[in-house]
Amino acid sequence: MVTRSDGPRDNARDGAVQDGAVRASARGRRVGLKDIADELGISQTAVSFAINDRPGVSEETKRKVKMAAAKLGWTPVYAAQALGSSKTMTVGFAPSRSADELQDESFMLHFMTGLHASFSRKGYGLLYRPCASLREELAVYRDWSARKRVDGVVLVDLRADDPRPALLNSLGVPAVLAGGPDPSSLMPSLSIDDGGTMETVLRHLLERGHRRIAYISGDPTLDYSKDREAAFRAFAKRRRLESIHVEFTDFKTERASELTLRLMALPVPPTAFIYESETLAAASLRSIAAHLIAQGRGLEGVPAIVSFEDSFICEAAYPSITSVHRDASEYGAKVAKLLLKVLAGDPVSGNRRILKPELVIRESTSRSIDV
Repeated sequence: MVTRSDGPRDNARDGAVQDGAVRASARGRRVGLKDIADELGISQTAVSFAINDRPGVSEETKRKVKMAAAKLGWTPVYAAQALGSSKTMTVGFAPSRSADELQDESFMLHFMTGLHASFSRKGYGLLYRPCASLREELAVYRDWSARKRVDGVVLVDLRADDPRPALLNSLGVPAVLAGGPDPSSLMPSLSIDDGGTMETVLRHLLERGHRRIAYISGDPTLDYSKDREAAFRAFAKRRRLESIHVEFTDFKTERASELTLRLMALPVPPTAFIYESETLAAASLRSIAAHLIAQGRGLEGVPAIVSFEDSFICEAAYPSITSVHRDASEYGAKVAKLLLKVLAGDPVSGNRRILKPELVIRESTSRSIDV
């Protein structure tokens, strides 16, 4: 390959070229490879090879090119990069959840923050495409694959007989799962020990004297809800709890409140309630308080309440709500790093459990009872 000299050049011309490039940038014209080539007196081909760390130019030339690119304010155009490689430098995230769920659930927002933080450090963008249904989510993956829109995908909310791992595998789209593990072993995953966490919650309630406990869950098809329910029933059987109740809400707060009041009206009601999310817990607590006040009973009859998600809502409620605290941002960052390893072709393990959650005890379970 023939290039122009990398050696010293006329200082006056250097200043003129640099000033010209900066002025061009200031006028709104994007700094291109030609500006870097003119700055260093080498060919655009040499600049391209250096920018992309390809063989054919010396390490010293690569160093000079990258320094000049930074000085001139050059940034890559990913559309142009994609023409010369198979990479889009974009990762897709298309959870099928309602708009209300995504707005109200703080865990998912912090999870996405963690994803973005890890991906952006490696130059990847996060393409967020919320879907109203599983059918729509599957259609999005087919579209992304056909248009080569993303390099990989992050999956959440594994379901029973979930079709997504098999579809993405058939499309050749790399993916990792937050949750799981994937029973088909088609993709690696990072999961949280939901069953162990449920046992921690139940031991705490049992220590406070509660032997009649209700679990107000979300979606019965989600794998983490199944793990929690199985752990709940196993613990109740092993410790011979007096009574248990498991109800599903599809994450609707009005449904959670309705179920809570119905259970409290039983001749022998639960003394403690465990909720799938902080919004379900807070809405139900408000309904309980309104019901008790309307009966002239005050707040003394409020049962113990635990939320499987923690946020400012749990701290702001009265009484403040005991909750399971998980660092969702850290979880998202670890899931992103797992996908980056997959995209780089590094070996990864099938499934790992991480981030054992912490139970934050607040006013809603601070009292022991004698029943």
